[in-house]
Order: sequence, then structure tokens, then C-alpha cells
Amino acid sequence: MEFDSPRDILRHRPFQFFFVTRSFSRFATQISTVAIGWQIYDLTGSALYLGLAGLTQFLPTAILVFVAGHVADRYDRRRVLQVCQSAEGLVAIGLALGNVFDILTVPGIFAALIVLGTATAFESPATAAILPAVAPPGRLQQATALSTAGNQMATIVGPALGGFAYAASPSVPYAIMTVLWLFASVMTRAIHLERPPAPKEMPTFSALFGGVRFVRDNPIILGVISLDLFAVLFGGATALLPIYARDILQTGPWGLGLLRAGPAVGALAMTVVLAHLSINRRAGLRMFQAVIAFGVATIVFAFSETIWLSLLALAAMGAADTVSVVIRFSLVQLSTPDEMRGRVGAVNYLFVNASNQLGEFESGVVAEFLGAVPSAVLGGVGTILIALAWMRLFPTLRAVERLDEPMPSSSLASSAPPADVAMRARPPA
Repeated sequence: MEFDSPRDILRHRPFQFFFVTRSFSRFATQISTVAIGWQIYDLTGSALYLGLAGLTQFLPTAILVFVAGHVADRYDRRRVLQVCQSAEGLVAIGLALGNVFDILTVPGIFAALIVLGTATAFESPATAAILPAVAPPGRLQQATALSTAGNQMATIVGPALGGFAYAASPSVPYAIMTVLWLFASVMTRAIHLERPPAPKEMPTFSALFGGVRFVRDNPIILGVISLDLFAVLFGGATALLPIYARDILQTGPWGLGLLRAGPAVGALAMTVVLAHLSINRRAGLRMFQAVIAFGVATIVFAFSETIWLSLLALAAMGAADTVSVVIRFSLVQLSTPDEMRGRVGAVNYLFVNASNQLGEFESGVVAEFLGAVPSAVLGGVGTILIALAWMRLFPTLRAVERLDEPMPSSSLASSAPPADVAMRARPPA
């Protein structure tokens, strides 16, 4: 079967089921960010608590990252996803009942965040490792863009629905999350892997940290992952959205839902472009340019006092981030053997999760002492400076030209990639 268009890829049955289950899980996650974020701020009125919510979700990842990666490589990845999604659904039931009976407290919400963070720590590397096995041969970049589009559709509708549902009753968004996560768990079972995984490696101490060694020994992958960590670490303005919605833009939960959806609108538009037009030239440079654009848009958002300009800036942030995500994911997955994808995916997720959730913690702490606007401005400036620094620290990454085929891992360890592989690099300007 030929896969000449995004529609053909969506008709590919293994990818189809993967697309649905990942989108529904993402949908539930996005509803939770609005519902939990607004409820914490409503109960505490503290930016610091918003930052602590991000830290609480990050800690399970930091503690379990190596175990989670090895679980994704040793056990059936579909079964791992099912267990995680079922656990998330049970947490959502608990949050809904806590609101119905008016017994939910701030410590109870943070306990729920710990469980959600633990489930996500195992779910993410397993999800990343499954995608190359369900994507049509030679179409990983387009499949990644389509998968991202599904996530962004959920991110657009999820926060808006979460905001309106919370305005009706705090228990409603948690009930919706329950249905979505349990449905995703059922759909995961229907995923058929056309390319079965390689024989499983025995769970030795050395194998547990294999992903760390692989990333450390491959400069391009190390540069890609660390760029995301430090750039987004300083650009975590999304943690401040409840403050912007209530105190700066003078809206309610519905306004927070729209702001949460803003980045996804831009991201969805960009994924449509990338699904039709692959990045075939100067891929490394395009990634750095996208990160710089993300920083500029963050600064615009920081100074905005009108909701339409804030939404426009957030949409630009989402579009820029999508370019970076597609290039980063393609580089990591195409350059990693299947038997290592779970562990490398876990390391990647640790960096991504750190950048998002520790970035929220950093933004919350700075906002507590300096205010929301200075915190967001400093984050945008920091993102731009990190991108410029990484362009000099990782010239080989900047020189990556194409994302057509896997690059042999041996070539990645070299300071200059060979000219005879499909992912060719041009000399740094």
C-alpha cells in the first residue's frame, strides 16, 4: 500500500488505533491541567502552589525514569499503556467523588498529582516506543506530525471544555477525564504491532542505565534533548495562566480554558503544514529558529493585557514548539534501535518533563517574588539565550540537513557526521 498523503497514513489500521488512544489520553490530561490548576489557585490563591503542582508531577519521573524505560523495553508496551491509563482513570474518579462530597483538600489534590505523575512516567516512554512500530515504513516524520495534530486537537478542545465544565461544577471535568482515560485503555488493546519488538534484554543494572549511556555517547541526541530541557525550563509561562486569566485579563475559568487551548491552535495549524510538507533542508537550523521564535512569542505574551493578543502569542508559541518537537522526535527515534527505544524515550521524557514541570515550578517561584509579568519576560529571554548558546555548543546538531532515514549510531558519536547517510549535514555557517 502506498502512503502518499496524511489521509493514507490515517487509514493505516495500526496507526489508526494508536492515534485514537493517544489523543483520548491527551484529551483527559489537558482537561486535568485546567481543572486541577484552577482548583489549586482557587483554594490557595498562591502562585507558589501552582509551581509546586508542576514539581509534584515531575518528582515521580525523576525517581522512576530508568525503571520506566526498562519496563517499556522488556514488557508488552500496549499492556504498560493500559495499566497507566486505567490508573489515571481511577484517580479521576477519586477527584470527582471528592468534589461531589465536598471532601477534596489541597493535600488530596497533590496526592492525586503524584499518582498521575507516576502513571505518566511509565506511559510516555512506552507511547514513544510504540509509534515507530505502527507508522508506515518511511513515514515516521509524517506520522509524528499527525500524532502531534491529534494531541493538539485534544489540547484545543480539552482545556476549553475543562474550563466550561469546571464552571458548571468542579466534579464534571473529573468525570469526563474518567471516561476518556478508561476508553483509551480499551482502545490500546486493539493496537496491532506490525513490526514486533526485538528479543528482550535481561533486567541487569547495566541495562537499566543503557539509555543514559546511549544519549551521552551521541552528541546530536544529547544536544536535542538538553536544548528542550533548558529552553523550556526558562519558558514555562503556562504555569502562570491562572494568574493571567483571573488577575491580568480579568476572565474566569472559561478564559483559562481558552488560554490553555491557545498554543494548541497554533500547533495544530503547524502540524497540518508539516504533515504535507516534510522538513527536507536545514532541519537542525530550523529547530533552533523555532526555539528562538518560541522565546519571542513568550515575551509578547508576558506584556499582553488583552485576551486576543495573548491568544495570538500563545498560538505562535504552539506553532514554534511543534516544529521543534517533530524534528526532535524524528532525530531521536530514527537514531535509536528498537530494543533501546523505551530507555532512550524515558531519558527523553525525563528531560521534556523536567522542562515543562520544573519550568512551571521556576515560573511559579519567580512570580511569587517578582510578579507574573517579570517571570514570563525572564523566561522568554532565557529561552532565546539558551538557543543561541546551544547553536555554538552543538555545531553538529545545527548542521543536520535531512530527516529521511535513520542515522547509524556510530556516526552520531563522531564530531562530524559522514556524508553517505541519508540524514546529511552541511557545514555550520
